[in-house]
Amino acid sequence: MQPKRFLVLSVLLVTIAMLPAFAQTDTVDQQHHRLNTAFLKPGVKQYLVYFQMPSRSNWLDLSLWVREIEKTSHNNEPVFRITQHWYGSDTARYLESISYNSVADFSPLYHAQTRGGEQQAYRWTVNGISGDTATMNNKAADFKLAFDRPNYNWNLDIETFEMLPLKAGKTFVIRFYDAGLEPPAYVTYKVTGSEVLQTLDQRPVDCWKLLTEGDSPRGHYSQTFWISKAGHELLKEEDSFGGFYRYKVKLPGAAPYLQPRFVK
Repeated sequence: MQPKRFLVLSVLLVTIAMLPAFAQTDTVDQQHHRLNTAFLKPGVKQYLVYFQMPSRSNWLDLSLWVREIEKTSHNNEPVFRITQHWYGSDTARYLESISYNSVADFSPLYHAQTRGGEQQAYRWTVNGISGDTATMNNKAADFKLAFDRPNYNWNLDIETFEMLPLKAGKTFVIRFYDAGLEPPAYVTYKVTGSEVLQTLDQRPVDCWKLLTEGDSPRGHYSQTFWISKAGHELLKEEDSFGGFYRYKVKLPGAAPYLQPRFVK
């Protein structure tokens, strides 16, 4: 082989070998790359959520977010039932939601939430979403929106991220929809690297870092998520937007589960 041809071939082979590191964008929806629902573990997850405004010294806004995942059935279909409770010092800001998603591919089937005494409930299919007319006092009873393709429930972003095939150099575009708001859209998330977090007993946990960012009427925003490589658990989140920082930190299993203690 001529030396020049050997050099050209060598460069070509090196270039091909490097391509996977730079061209790994996956379109995540039910028609392209699907979520791996085997990664989603039933149980209770609790997050300490706190806001910081650097311009206001000695101030934090604290809340507790509880997410419970159960496997059950809905309309004779195996589903994940995900219940959320967002607690804080202001009862008017308390949020409760319940979502049903297919066990097969995490397609949304139903979503309802109550906040400030107002309830919104929706029935969700691959073709569209509409207000649930069977739910009493449903403020969204008349809502309807057709879809041109299926999507995922943006209220369940944490659970969605835990089912992604995270790897170095990966970029995902996920088709999300926030029930009752503007039409669905693809949102870009990039694996920017990895970082070792320390648990309460100083045990190191290697995590992927997943980033999304963009611009909104309130200015530039960014969100970074730390997801454990071995357990596929979202352990930490850090967001910045509009002069605020928001943090979420997963609490250990020793944290008491408060919901059963509240008087109905």
